[in-house]
Amino acid sequence: MAIILQIETATPVCSAAISRDGITIALKEEQASNIHAGSLTLFIQDVMQQAGLQFNDLDAIAVSKGPGSYTGLRIGVSTAKGLCFALDKPLIAVDTLQMMAAGFLIREPDYQGLLCSMIDARRMEVFTAVFDAALNYVQPTSAKIIDAHSFAEELTASTLTFIGDGAMKCSEILAHPQAVFLAENFNSATNMSKLAHQRFLAAAFEDVAYFEPFYLKDFVFTTPKKK
Repeated sequence: MAIILQIETATPVCSAAISRDGITIALKEEQASNIHAGSLTLFIQDVMQQAGLQFNDLDAIAVSKGPGSYTGLRIGVSTAKGLCFALDKPLIAVDTLQMMAAGFLIREPDYQGLLCSMIDARRMEVFTAVFDAALNYVQPTSAKIIDAHSFAEELTASTLTFIGDGAMKCSEILAHPQAVFLAENFNSATNMSKLAHQRFLAAAFEDVAYFEPFYLKDFVFTTPKKK
């Protein structure tokens, strides 16, 4: 039996869940700006209480590794690493875009098309990857500036469903008979359960001391304009 605490903070969703053998048994989450630092540990305590568990009952800690928000990822990963050090538990990292696709397939298990997870970056840029219905990568994770020619090959070959908080802003420029755009947010720690369990069974653990989030792009510091 594997009991895993799961943390997702890559987007404005702050989410914590507990899974047992790949099935979510407790979940607490909220979508709001700038709440991760103050809310994540409270959400973790909440799901532990929901599940009736003590921290020593956990077998591993799983965290959404990115890409996504620089600040959100740092909060999630630092919290996960701190718990792993304190409890002497292994760390599991789950690709954020693959987790989103997994969440869609939980809802639509018979879907046979392609899936494009998108996290909003800025302007017409997104962090994105394309998956088939078995969650294999069709296009690797990248930072992509979307134009009318993006995903042309995939859209010609198959239905392509775009999900995530970057999907809707691309709907007009990527309009195509085989393109489907969903506004629903799939950034939830509950969508990590199956992937985290698979990695636990494979002993695919991270080095807690050296693991860093997958930022994809360097953080850019900006200076406010003087009035």
